[in-house]
Amino acid sequence: MKLKRLGLDTSKAVFTVHGVDHDEKVVLRRNIRRAEMEAFFAKLPPTHVALEACGGSHHWGRRLAALGHTVQLIPPHYVKPFVRRGKNDRNDAEAISEAASRPGMPSVPVKAPEQQAEAIVLSARELLVRQRTQLVNAVRGHAAEFGIVAAKGTSQLPALLEAVAAEAAVPDAAKEMLGFLGAQVAQLDERIAELEQRMKRQHKANAMSRALAEVPGIGPIGALSLVLTIDPGRFTSGRHFAAWLGLTPKEHSTGGRQRLGGISRAGNERLRQLLVLGATAVIRYAKPGSKTASAWLLALLERKPRKLAAVALANKMARIVWAMMATGEAYRGNKAAAMQAAESAAVA
Repeated sequence: MKLKRLGLDTSKAVFTVHGVDHDEKVVLRRNIRRAEMEAFFAKLPPTHVALEACGGSHHWGRRLAALGHTVQLIPPHYVKPFVRRGKNDRNDAEAISEAASRPGMPSVPVKAPEQQAEAIVLSARELLVRQRTQLVNAVRGHAAEFGIVAAKGTSQLPALLEAVAAEAAVPDAAKEMLGFLGAQVAQLDERIAELEQRMKRQHKANAMSRALAEVPGIGPIGALSLVLTIDPGRFTSGRHFAAWLGLTPKEHSTGGRQRLGGISRAGNERLRQLLVLGATAVIRYAKPGSKTASAWLLALLERKPRKLAAVALANKMARIVWAMMATGEAYRGNKAAAMQAAESAAVA
């Protein structure tokens, strides 16, 4: 049996393989238990193994590469169009193999264990922030049941709890449970603060993260998130990177007529959110003479709504980030803006 390519559908316990020969004829279809995986692939001659990219696929990518196989991780949304009819393990494995056969199919590089370990702090912080938001919303909702409301924001929670404790009409049982939820929020605040301190230490120890933090609108947490998540070699240009983040318009063109819609919102939602929030902060303080507001941004704000301008600025920030990461150059926006101002003054 001469294999050309194997599509591997991973799961918790049972994996499915779909193998084809050089004539693209199916020569292998079988299920393999997790404990049998390495023994099975150790017996095979080196071959091309394709998997859907996910957290666990990086582990198997490293193990299979150590056995001499060529590993390709394909983003799941590129595999989905190749699934025929009903979705099951065998159809998924076949779709992975079919997607891997296409020339130019985008793939994800296999991450090293250290790289995955460093990135866990990002997902851990995001999880705790989400849990804190849920708790705060629960406290606000229950307090509203007794006619007590407060302004939005986590910082308003202590005042809301004080109002609940001082209100005689609120039953003691409700006060006790709302106080319990408030204590849980306080504990999460402490844990989030600890993780943020850890992230700041990682940021200071990473030269590229420090360089990205020089870009207006990108702080230590955003810079570290970009460094730990993005491999600039995956993208051919800054526009390609911005499109992957979902910061470019969706296109509905046909018949030679170009039709652009809103931004696609594809790709990594958290990174897109960080860039848009950073752009919003820059716009908030944008005014003539500001160090962070370029002439391009000021002109854009004169003719476009602030939210639309924030997305446009986030797109530009994404391109700058890719250029810095791909070339290793430092941010020179402030220097360029100063030179432009000096030239304008000289002409005047």
